[in-house]
Amino acid sequence: MSDTALPSVLFVCVHNAGRSQMAAAFLTHLASDRVQVRSAGSTPADAVNPSVVAAMAEVGIDVSAEVPKVLTVEAVQASDVVITMGCGDTCPVFPGKRYLDWQLTDPAGQGVEAVRPIRDEIERRIRHLLHELLPG
Repeated sequence: MSDTALPSVLFVCVHNAGRSQMAAAFLTHLASDRVQVRSAGSTPADAVNPSVVAAMAEVGIDVSAEVPKVLTVEAVQASDVVITMGCGDTCPVFPGKRYLDWQLTDPAGQGVEAVRPIRDEIERRIRHLLHELLPG
């Protein structure tokens, strides 16, 4: 585990503007303060995808103030679980970390209609992950 007693999860995608932002927001929302959540991108965008902001608002989660962040070695080292979403070989790998690769459609350039099913699949996976991280 990381420095705290809380499990920590890092979500990584290329731009940190869509999938990883949705995943981090769902985990933060559903776990409250029971899980430490980070997200980052190998080449972060300037802003979170507006369709992602709209799709998340539909389920009561506001990500409008989030800012894409650059992936750092420190973020990976500080996380117990690293979940990649199409970042290819740009994610550093360290022994002792749990890595998952979630194959999800990239919402970049998509409208809200196309983002909804991606959002819903991410929520489903987050609920499953949360059950693993915090059993009982």
